Amino acid sequence: MENYLRLPAEWERQSAVLIAWPHAETDWAYMLNEVIECYKNIAKAILSDEKLIIATPEPLSTCNDLAGINITNAELYTIPTNDTWARDFGPISVLRNKKPVLFDFTFNAWGMKFAADLDNVITSTLEWQGAFNCPVENHMDFVLEGGSIESDGNGCIMTTEECMTSINRNGHLSFDKIDAYLKLTFGAKKILWLHNGALEGDDTDGHIDTLARFAPDNTIIYVGCDDSGDSHYEGLKAMEAELKNATNANGEPFRLIKLPFPDAIYDEQCNRLPATYANFLITNNQVLVPTYSQPENDALALKLIAEAFPGRKTTGIDCRALIKQHGSLHCVTMQLIENVIE
Repeated sequence: MENYLRLPAEWERQSAVLIAWPHAETDWAYMLNEVIECYKNIAKAILSDEKLIIATPEPLSTCNDLAGINITNAELYTIPTNDTWARDFGPISVLRNKKPVLFDFTFNAWGMKFAADLDNVITSTLEWQGAFNCPVENHMDFVLEGGSIESDGNGCIMTTEECMTSINRNGHLSFDKIDAYLKLTFGAKKILWLHNGALEGDDTDGHIDTLARFAPDNTIIYVGCDDSGDSHYEGLKAMEAELKNATNANGEPFRLIKLPFPDAIYDEQCNRLPATYANFLITNNQVLVPTYSQPENDALALKLIAEAFPGRKTTGIDCRALIKQHGSLHCVTMQLIENVIE
């Protein structure tokens, strides 16, 4: 029997976006009102375009938080959560013989850095509660976060060596075996490995969605740094050189668009935070772009991303709250391919 697998690109048609709502038992507790305001803005933007699925241990409180927003197209599921990084514990949408299936991988909080016992079973709990209209396939023998892979929808998957081969994820497997596993599992013809590039303050060990993203028409949008005095300069220049030499599954070079690098943002202990414009979310008719109250950089990032996604509205969302916990807009969302939800 034919078993044709394809990992769709994020800009393909979606049925919904999954998020997990912040609450007092998460790391957001000390700034809960501030981060809820950010989540409300994200939820409102998504709901203007497509369905929103919300995992929350406190559905009544979450509904109160969403007061003033039309949530007719939202579905809330009562689920306990450790945290709210839906990109990394959410299911991965795959097409098998052109029909959707959700892959459920192990999430161990980026190499066992934090507690993940609740978040690791959110996908299976959603399945048990009847959230999905397609099969959910168990891939718990492999540790994989959604933010660690990018697909162009045409057989090329982009990832970083630092993250995917880290010892506390799949350390029992060699680089070649991980490469082969990704190709087999997602039906990929080529894995585009980046060996350079990482952001200070990033708990993920270099997730690709903080550094470089695919866009239509054989395009890669990536984070650049032109300030030789910045600690990221050498690593991002080396990553840029890799991208300039990279090719897709057909051996064709990519069109490259370099995003600005946000001015440095620090936490209360003067530790640098991993702000990046590459952490945008693509929905059916929009691209939601994280902004950081840096007018010149924000405007340029919005302009460049709009050029990469013609026909889609580009919407900036202030993500200064999210970056305080070392993530941004893409990190807290997970798109579900068309026909996954009724």
